[in-house]
Amino acid sequence: MEIYEIFAKRKTKLKNIMSARKNTNSDEIIECKKCHGKFHKKTLLKNYMVCPDCNNYFTMTPFERIRMIGDDHSFKEHLSRMHTINPLDFPGYDEKLKSARQKSGRDEAVVTGIIKIGGITCGIGIMDSRFMMGSMGTVVGERITAITEFCDKQSLPLIIFSASGGARMQEGMFSLMQMAKTTAAIKKFKNHGGLYISCYTNPTTGGVSASFAALGDIEIAEPDALICFAGPRVIEQTINESLPQGFQHSEFLLKMGMLDMICERRNMKDIIYKLLLIHEVRK
Repeated sequence: MEIYEIFAKRKTKLKNIMSARKNTNSDEIIECKKCHGKFHKKTLLKNYMVCPDCNNYFTMTPFERIRMIGDDHSFKEHLSRMHTINPLDFPGYDEKLKSARQKSGRDEAVVTGIIKIGGITCGIGIMDSRFMMGSMGTVVGERITAITEFCDKQSLPLIIFSASGGARMQEGMFSLMQMAKTTAAIKKFKNHGGLYISCYTNPTTGGVSASFAALGDIEIAEPDALICFAGPRVIEQTINESLPQGFQHSEFLLKMGMLDMICERRNMKDIIYKLLLIHEVRK
């Protein structure tokens, strides 16, 4: 690799880091989409990115969530140097990727790694809805698969926080293949006795909800999270009927037996720690 290419990549990485820091500026003012209240970012961070007035859940970045549930300075990222290409030469895809990187400060729609929660080491994957709505392309599928296989080899529990609009259409069949790929990795991991905790956040839809997100040994969701394959508007337009109140949201799915529990963010670390402790492998 030429020396100027190395410097160019380092410059791009530095820009992404600075962009991410800008996006997490504690003095930033954020408006609640539900009640339209305006709050300092630092106020929301102290309240787990939940609106103090109406209890609406704001979107969290992967590293805000890591700080929320992980032990201090315990996270180590996995496969951070894997980058997306344009396998189908889809028109405008390169520009969309560039825009998504600038907006999110990340290089893809998922962050994976190893983390400690209450001193217990586990693998973790956190999807980022700011990056092309958390859509699953080849890199997202590979990162989920790789962290699952690593946890399988190391006998570590696995936690995945899903937030996605589904498969990434710009990668066509390559994207859809990730559903089978991640599902096979999770199945192998579970067949070997691995513990997989799946955490749904708003929204978790499409190919993600129909693959690895739905395969947890324990299924947890945040309050009022939309969890579905096709959204309610699409279904209503298809069947020409109105849907039940709260259809496809966490509370409805819990009532129908599709979830094990709904957990508020402030309790998430404690609940996950207790689950890990109950299932901890004694060596």
